[in-house]
Amino acid sequence: MTAPLPLTGALDDPARARDLAKMKRLATGLFVGAALVFLACVLLGGDRTWVGYVRATAEASMVGALADWFAVTALFRHPLRLPIPHTAIIPRKKDQIGESLGTFVQENFLTPAVVDERLAGYDVPGRIGEFLGAPGRAERLAGDAGTAVRALFDLLDDDVVQDAVGSLVDRKARETPAAPVLARVIEAVVDGDKHQDVLSAGLTGLAGFLRENRSLFRAQLSDASPAWVPDWVDDRVFVRAFDGVQRFLAEVGADPRHELRRSYDARLRAYVHALRTDPATAAKVEEFKAELLDHPAVRAWSAGLWGTAKTALLTAADDPDSALRARVADLVRRAATLLREDETVRTQVQKQTQRAARWAVQRFSGDAAELVSTTVARWDTEETSRRIELQVGRDLQWIRVNGTVVGGLAGLVIYTLAQLLG
Repeated sequence: MTAPLPLTGALDDPARARDLAKMKRLATGLFVGAALVFLACVLLGGDRTWVGYVRATAEASMVGALADWFAVTALFRHPLRLPIPHTAIIPRKKDQIGESLGTFVQENFLTPAVVDERLAGYDVPGRIGEFLGAPGRAERLAGDAGTAVRALFDLLDDDVVQDAVGSLVDRKARETPAAPVLARVIEAVVDGDKHQDVLSAGLTGLAGFLRENRSLFRAQLSDASPAWVPDWVDDRVFVRAFDGVQRFLAEVGADPRHELRRSYDARLRAYVHALRTDPATAAKVEEFKAELLDHPAVRAWSAGLWGTAKTALLTAADDPDSALRARVADLVRRAATLLREDETVRTQVQKQTQRAARWAVQRFSGDAAELVSTTVARWDTEETSRRIELQVGRDLQWIRVNGTVVGGLAGLVIYTLAQLLG
């Protein structure tokens, strides 16, 4: 059997308890007053005419007070603790009340028609835009996003995620054909004429490298030259060859239409074509890719991707001045502006909000009704009665007061009519 579910909050609201007790004293006092008047009329009355009227009024007031006391008390408990049928209605019918309350909420509040009517007059995008656009709100939300990122990372097992990320990267890299990707990259470079810039940079670098190591190359020539060749001959040969190479590099670098550049361009385009059509060329690329992926440095890099990314994200999330926080804050401000000023965005947000709300009530209204009924069913019976009595008992005591007064007036009218008719 499911244990009773405790109600939240204090069992007794002191203010409501005082008001309820005060109204009970008032209603009981009126009854006692009517009883004293009736007793006085019985003991002291005689043949005086007015005594009959007063006695009838007091007697009817007593009857009205008792009847309404019984009715009000029967809602919450058995009057005088007597198991009278059809009393203690709330304790006996608590579960049925919960079911009825859940059904009432479902049928009268959680319906598409009610939601549409409510949202039709509610500027959802405007309210969201005002909320997001409040001064300092974007920065606070960016900070909250950083806190959420850290909390999410704290929930994850680094070893498991690291292995998963490394395996995913390795698998995707091995499954993806390298030749078409390399062909697209080279083609993009060639179409943008960036390969000529690369060649120019390479020629400039090569020329600089030769100049910086001129003496080393001269020494190599001396070592390779026969001993009987004079040094001045070696010098002239080296200078002529070195200057020729430098002039050639400078000529190619300065002439965008040089034959070497055209040959370089043609060879790259032919290689792109081979990557797409020649299985042997594609196989060589795949073989090189496999060797590269199996290299210890590459495997260590792929395995450490998660740790690197996590560290970078956490550092950016914790730094109020980081680019990540600034980007999130900027996105929030832009979203606030769009929600307040862009009619297309406003219309779409309003429409999608209504659609989502209709779907939610259609999907979850039954769950909400069941939640109400099952929650009420698990409440402690006595505690539930006490809570309800504290909420509405003060107003119910007015029934007793009104019953006393109206009963007395009704008794007076009936007695008067009887005297007139008699």
